[in-house]
Amino acid sequence: MALRFQPGVLVLVLVSLGVPSGWGQTTDPAVPPAPQPPQGVSCESLPDSRLSGSIRGTVVDETGALVAGAQVTLTGEDPSLNRQAVASGEGQFCFPNVAPGPFQLTITSAGFAIDSVSGILHAGEIETFPQITLDVAAAQTDVEVTLTPHEVAAEQLKVQEQQRVLGVIPNFYVSYVPNAAPLSPRQKFQLAWKTVTDPVTFGLVGAIAGVQQAQNHFAGYGQGLEGYAKRYGAGYADTLSGTFIGGAILPSLLKQDPRYFYKGTGGARARIRYAIANAVICKGDNGRWQVNYSNIVGSLAAGGISNLYYPPQDRDGAELTFENAAVGLGASAITNLMQEFVIRKFTPKAPPASRDPAKP
Repeated sequence: MALRFQPGVLVLVLVSLGVPSGWGQTTDPAVPPAPQPPQGVSCESLPDSRLSGSIRGTVVDETGALVAGAQVTLTGEDPSLNRQAVASGEGQFCFPNVAPGPFQLTITSAGFAIDSVSGILHAGEIETFPQITLDVAAAQTDVEVTLTPHEVAAEQLKVQEQQRVLGVIPNFYVSYVPNAAPLSPRQKFQLAWKTVTDPVTFGLVGAIAGVQQAQNHFAGYGQGLEGYAKRYGAGYADTLSGTFIGGAILPSLLKQDPRYFYKGTGGARARIRYAIANAVICKGDNGRWQVNYSNIVGSLAAGGISNLYYPPQDRDGAELTFENAAVGLGASAITNLMQEFVIRKFTPKAPPASRDPAKP
């Protein structure tokens, strides 16, 4: 018996066998497919959201070119309704089903400055921003400022020049920074000049001259105002020559540091040895310890110069020169001991000291 199928039954059988429902149909190539809305920018509201509205817009740059991939953040009075969208390849974005009320859009994109727009959305309204223009972000340049050794030394020198024992007596030639930057020749002369012109220096020289006159030391100067003036002049000349020769001229020529570097750590014996040794050793401008030719030769030079103005009976030639040099070195050692154990405690503006592993 032959099977006969009605046309409708045949179609039903073919569909049940997995054959596409369009099988057997022809397509007119002249009829294009219906256009589809861009992905992510559809603004069709849900059927039950008649009271909602929508917000749409286009993001461009300063030249009017479309900005794809810009991130758009919607914020409103109700934080729970906040959301984000990403602009399509045509720079378009859309937020459907937005509750009526005030809103703000914040647009961000790499290479552009953040921008924002705001408005008030009414029920059923479609708020459109034809163009939201993003400005190019300002270039940010990080500049690392590095001070030169000379500038570092200048800053450290300012601190040193504030150091005064009991807040009065100059204590400029001591560094409480063990790795302090080396001084330039100009800074060495600056430190010497500040020392010899300090009012306290004039006062101390005057006090010593008074004691010498009371003891009739350097009797050849005589007594009275004239004798005091000669003793004062000789004492100040000693200070001037010793400070400039041993603290500025020779250190500049020999590249040595005229300052005492406070140790402050270790046992008492080690610190005593360190303080005494610093009368004949010093740091070079290269940071290495070396023989303190500046202090030794400076003491001899100052002693030799003193023969020019001391009374004839007190001039013993080379003997007085070496005697004054020895006295100068001994005074340096005693001063260093005082610096190490006593003076720092009475120097209010002394910075905290730290250990220098390069110290002997």
